[in-house]
Amino acid sequence: MSRQEALNSFSQDLYVSHNQIFTYLNCSLKYKFHYVEKRKPERISITLPFGKAIHSAEELFYRSMKNGRNKEPLNALLEKFDEVLCKGLDKNAGIPIIWKKTTPDKAGAIEMGKSMLSAFYETIDLSGYAVVDVELPLTARLYTDDGMPTEFMLVGIIDLLLMDEHSEAVVVDNKTAAQPMSHSSADENLQMSAYAYLLASNKYVFPTSPVKCRFDVLRKLKTPKLEIVQTVRTAHDRKRFARIATAVLDGIDKNVYLPQPNWMCSDCSYSDACKAW
Repeated sequence: MSRQEALNSFSQDLYVSHNQIFTYLNCSLKYKFHYVEKRKPERISITLPFGKAIHSAEELFYRSMKNGRNKEPLNALLEKFDEVLCKGLDKNAGIPIIWKKTTPDKAGAIEMGKSMLSAFYETIDLSGYAVVDVELPLTARLYTDDGMPTEFMLVGIIDLLLMDEHSEAVVVDNKTAAQPMSHSSADENLQMSAYAYLLASNKYVFPTSPVKCRFDVLRKLKTPKLEIVQTVRTAHDRKRFARIATAVLDGIDKNVYLPQPNWMCSDCSYSDACKAW
């Protein structure tokens, strides 16, 4: 469906998320299979339900901190992880799972997840911070490079928004990974640029102010650990993100869909369709 066809079909704003932009940039053909044709996945990487389960447990912890209660006990986090992971696997029953070295099967995934959450619980320190919000949903109008509004709204949900001792906002994105995140990767990450765009547009920061950002990366290791990677997003970074987003939307509007072989292919849910394309 082209942009104009979509506009003709709906009398409301169109919405685009960072995930859609990310998918198109990494493989526009995958974008077509998933978002345009809405194909059923051929297979699912354990990374997706595993990450969602870890995320849900961390959310439970941060909500207890936001509400001023005593921090949620570790056992509650482990139970939440187990519940969400099992539901995720049951939901996709019948679809082959791509297991990983660190999570070779269901039992191994549960063991790894609980070990990771234990490391998170022992390490996380919010001293000097106030929890502003958890799972904060935001929307903002996308503008072209020359300042003209598009018909699209950017949407996103920020994992965690903190306020530091200088009364400045700090946006936190929780991730799980086997490999460490380099500072260059953090600086180039478009997801944080999207979040900074949303925060500035919703007046959580001044329009020209930099946005403090950090990735809390929970590592899948034999002895898991939490690593924090700091970065910032300037007004220039936010404008650059908007420029990239509008270019992506233009490509979608023109039905430009091509395969892009990269490191993500091994986990792709549509590899058979791609080969047959």
